[in-house]
Amino acid sequence: MEKQQLLERIETLETRLAYAEYTVEQLNEEVTLQGRELDKMRQLVHLLADKFKAMQPTQIASMAEETPPPHY
Repeated sequence: MEKQQLLERIETLETRLAYAEYTVEQLNEEVTLQGRELDKMRQLVHLLADKFKAMQPTQIASMAEETPPPHY
């Protein structure tokens, strides 16, 4: 293999490596963003669950518990 071909192959490999590094950086940023969003969603779910648990039971009976009106 002559020197020029070897240099071209090295240049091609360096270009591919640079592109791969860029892609990895972009993916890492996206994963980091998604992790932050997931943390926020978890907090919201916990907040909603706590609010739901803290709700006072209603004094109104459900439709299944209601007695039918006298004309039935």
